[in-house]
Amino acid sequence: MSSENDCQSQTLTKPALGEREAAELVDRVFGLKVSWIRPLPSYDDQNFHVCVSAEGADEYVLKITNSGDSQEPDLIEAQTQAMMFLSAEGFPSATPCLTKAGTIMSLESAETGSGSKKYMVRLLTYLPGTPVAKITTNAQILYEVGRLAASVDKALSEKFQHPSVKSLHRGQFIWNLANVPLLDQYIYALGQNKYRAVVEQVIEQFKGKVIPKLSSFRACINHGDLNDHNILVDSSSASLENQYRVSGILDFSDMSYGYYVFEVAIAIMYMMIESPDPLSVGGHVLAGFESVLPLTAEERGALFLLVSGRFAQSLVIAAHTALLYPENKEYLTITAKTGWKHLMTMFKVGQEAVEKTWFETAQAYTHHAPA
Repeated sequence: MSSENDCQSQTLTKPALGEREAAELVDRVFGLKVSWIRPLPSYDDQNFHVCVSAEGADEYVLKITNSGDSQEPDLIEAQTQAMMFLSAEGFPSATPCLTKAGTIMSLESAETGSGSKKYMVRLLTYLPGTPVAKITTNAQILYEVGRLAASVDKALSEKFQHPSVKSLHRGQFIWNLANVPLLDQYIYALGQNKYRAVVEQVIEQFKGKVIPKLSSFRACINHGDLNDHNILVDSSSASLENQYRVSGILDFSDMSYGYYVFEVAIAIMYMMIESPDPLSVGGHVLAGFESVLPLTAEERGALFLLVSGRFAQSLVIAAHTALLYPENKEYLTITAKTGWKHLMTMFKVGQEAVEKTWFETAQAYTHHAPA
């Protein structure tokens, strides 16, 4: 979703190529003729849906990485290799189309208003499906999302090996859940927003109750951004109404070393965003996650504040980034439309009551697992 640099300075430049320039890039770098091209929404990279006039009219996503992350080729290599690994393991993950030079990515120059910038370019297979954000979620798909979150992290942590993996140790990466305390320096972006006090409360409780316990959590590689726009689904069976299966996992740019409990907290938070009954969501996601990786007592005890911490990250960083890129404000503040309301509700209801709902829902699955 974001880069390590975007909240530290304004040196990050989001690519701004036109459709013609992007089509020429596909031709020059990958040797493919574009039959049509359409822009896709993005946080701070630039993405295009591309159809090439090759056999079978293949579809791809042209991903042009922002200037900040483009200076970290090992990190982009790790993300891309992870996608290839997961695809080989049977997960619905995109894979890269090789450049004419036989590489999985290429550093290319493009003109901007302030001169020439270099951007890392990849062409990834296009994954069909509908984002979870566009469907009416139910218990079945929430359970599937939880199971997916655990399965992805487990596979990456136990089997993924590549020299570039060391780049996933991203100490000050603003989107790593361990770095909620770093929000202190960006909270100014909320102004004197009426919600600011709740965010400050989340940060202080996180410092006092979560940070001291990190060493007791089980470490892993996190996807880090299994949000409702990064998980694609399709109907798994015409005979089962409202039954979905995951058909695509998108956007690995927030990968980093973290902890298993981070991933389930992130998934819960984003699945709450579109739900008409947000407080009930966590139990179904948790049940799916724990069907693969049961949480420890310490991890469960931190879950409420981890979910709250991710709300705070999303809301504060979006407000900060929207100040830098006002032209992209609508996309940047998608979460804020309901996020503030859900965070306030969590704190109004209270940790004990929210956890009781989550844990009792998850417990019910041990007696009656979904089909």
